[in-house]
Formats: sequence, structure tokens, C-alpha cells
Amino acid sequence: MLVSYDPINRIALGEVPITTAEKIPAVVKQAKHAQKAWAALSLSERQQKVTLAYQHLVKAQEALTLLISKEMGKDYRRASYEVGGTIQNSDYFCQEIARALAPESKGHGVELQYRPLGVVAVISPWNYPLAMANNLLLPALMAGNCVVLKPSEETPLVADLFVKTLNEVLPEGVLQVAHGDAVTGKALVNADINMVAFTGSLAAGKHIMASAASSLKRLVMELGGNDPMIVMASADIDEAVQFAVASSFENAGQMCTSTERVYVDVRVADEFEQKVVALASRYRVGAWDQNNVNIGPIVNQKQHLSVINQLKDAEAKGARFLLGTANYEPPFIQPTVVADITPDMCLERDETFGPIVAISRYKQISEAIERANTSPYGLGATVFGGEGAAAVAEQMEAGMVGVNQGAGGAGPWVGAKQSGFGFHGTAAGHRQFAQVRVISK
Repeated sequence: MLVSYDPINRIALGEVPITTAEKIPAVVKQAKHAQKAWAALSLSERQQKVTLAYQHLVKAQEALTLLISKEMGKDYRRASYEVGGTIQNSDYFCQEIARALAPESKGHGVELQYRPLGVVAVISPWNYPLAMANNLLLPALMAGNCVVLKPSEETPLVADLFVKTLNEVLPEGVLQVAHGDAVTGKALVNADINMVAFTGSLAAGKHIMASAASSLKRLVMELGGNDPMIVMASADIDEAVQFAVASSFENAGQMCTSTERVYVDVRVADEFEQKVVALASRYRVGAWDQNNVNIGPIVNQKQHLSVINQLKDAEAKGARFLLGTANYEPPFIQPTVVADITPDMCLERDETFGPIVAISRYKQISEAIERANTSPYGLGATVFGGEGAAAVAEQMEAGMVGVNQGAGGAGPWVGAKQSGFGFHGTAAGHRQFAQVRVISK
């Protein structure tokens, strides 16, 4: 059995049966069998069934919210937003996906169709256990695929309730859950499936890509980030400070588009640092059910140690700690502000996934751009400034760039360089879960 533990006190919250590698072929066989009937339905019929299944989640809304808070430590307010948003937005997204997958007449008797691929493995992370799974699951189902969801072993109870509730409406075998660790995930990737939709680490993504090569499985992968932020001398400093702190601390810094590196023009650096410390000092750390808590626990001891090691590395290499220290006892990391980070520090090179504002000063904007782009990652980036900010943003090597706002928005969720392969969201992203077919009549 796979046991789920509270990240604060390590008390067992519940358990689910592990889908061992030996069981995966039977799971996939069931999915293949169910997929024939699911694909035979019209797009409109699938939309009706999926929409009804998500409406059915309302009865589990409170239970899902509590499970997210208990399993990964997210405060109740944020957990409720994640669950509520998933349920309330499902009807709109189903409509959007249906429009994207509808046949297109190209004239001269040519029609583009978006046909099912077959069986899709959705491998989802723990930091947004419902939302991140849902972003991949919805278009996969709507396209006529059957889905095997392999959730993070850190949040199995959320996924289990999510799938069981949807399956009270969906036909048998259309959506299944496979619980386990990396062994289960590898077995699923190597199985006779047609696509892997994955959100997780760069290392795991590379392994999935190599494993998928032999049968040319379709891939959509988001592989993390190390998002830079450039603050120009012309920036509204208060707005830049607000964004830097909020983005660095959101979900205890455990967010793929968290701001991880801040490059500030030396002419405004003193003011920026002072205001960051003042705002960061107002954040409170604690359990999900405590009042006025902004930052919850780090999900597990391995991740906590990773953050601590980065802080200690920065301290040893001369970084200034403006708030906090380089050492905290699990499971919490207090709000921390570190200045004078340098390119040789792990805090600049690697993804941190902790509530840290890491700051460096620059004299020339070209220096800031070069350091921002010197990374294998390229998920998101932000530029805060007045005149010239848009021109700086054009030079950022990232899939999503925000000017005086966060990256992302209404477009697809896409990473550049080693932060992604394929993408999801919007019509173009939804169509990645389907096989394009050209019919000439």
C-alpha cells in the first residue's frame, strides 16, 4: 500500500493500493478496450459526459480541498481556489476544447479532423495536485482518448478521490488511476500507450523522452523552470517588489513559474532590497488551518534539504542574508531574502522550489539579460520597467514572458529550451492531444 503522510507531523492520512509494474499491462488493456467505444462517440457526446462528470465533483469539493491542504500543506484558502477553479471552469474549458477539436473545412474539398490518439498517460505533480492533472486530463479525454493518471506519490489521496468521483459518471475504463512511485511511472511510460503528458523534473522528462523514442509516443512535457526577473531603473519599484515577493513565496515557492532570480539595476537596488525585506517580513509560516498563514511546509524532507543546501552554498560563497538564515528545521522554510547571488551559486543555477527571494545587482542591462538567459531552463521570465522594457522582454529566452506582470496569462502554457516539449492550453495546445487527419473529397 502507498501511505500518504501529513508533511508537518508525518502522521499517516490514508493509503491507496500501489499499481505495481506487473499490473500496468492490465490497466492499459482495459483502457484500450474502453477507448474504442469512447472514440466512437461524437465530440458533442463526449463533451456532455465530461461536463456532467465535472459537475459531479461539486459534492466532493470540500473533501478535495481538505485533502490538498493536509497532503501537501497548502493553506485552506489556496486549496479551495484550486479545487473551486477546477470545477467551476470545467464547462468553459470543455467548450473551448470542443471548438478546437471540431473538424475544419479548408476549401477545395479538404477537411482537417482531430482524431483520438488512443491511450494517454498523464503523470502529474504534487504542488498543484488537482489543477496540473486537470490541465492535461481534460483535453486528452475530450479528444477521445482514454487516460491513465499517475499522480505524485506525495498526493495520492487527492487523485484517488478525484478519479473515483469522475468515474461515477464516466464510462468504465475511460479514466483510471495508477498509484506508485517512479517504478510505476516508468512501467506506464514503457507500456503500449500512445502519448505521455508529463509535468515534473527535467531529469524525469529526459528519461521519459528516451523511453518514448522506440515507439515514437507523442509527448507533452513541462519540465520545471528557473524563472528570472529583471528590474530596470525605470520600473515602478513598489509594483516590482510586490510581484517579486508574491511570486517567490506563492505556495511556499513550490511553483514552476516561481520567480527564482531577481536582477536589479544597481541605481535602485538599495530601495528595492529594503522594500522586499519589509514586505517579506509580513509573511507568516504555519499549518494550513492556522489564521493568517501565507507559507506552508515544504512537501517532504528531501525537498527541504535541497533548499537548505542551496542556501548554505550561497552563504559559503559570499551571499548576504537580508532576511532569514541558511538553516531551518523541517518542515518549514521561513521567508528568506538573499542578496549578491552570483552565477556560481546553486541558488542561481538550479530550480529552488522554496520561499526565497534571490537578488543580484547589475550595472548594464546587457549583463542582466545574459545572466537571465544563461540557464538550460526557459519556462517563464518577467521584466519590470518603463520605456525599453518591451525591448528587453523580446530578448528573454523563455516560453512565456511578462512585462510588468507575471508570465503566462491567456496564452498556452509553454516552455522554451529544456523547460518543455510541446505545450498545452488554447486551441493549439488542445490539438496536441489529437491526431490531425486530412480528408480530401
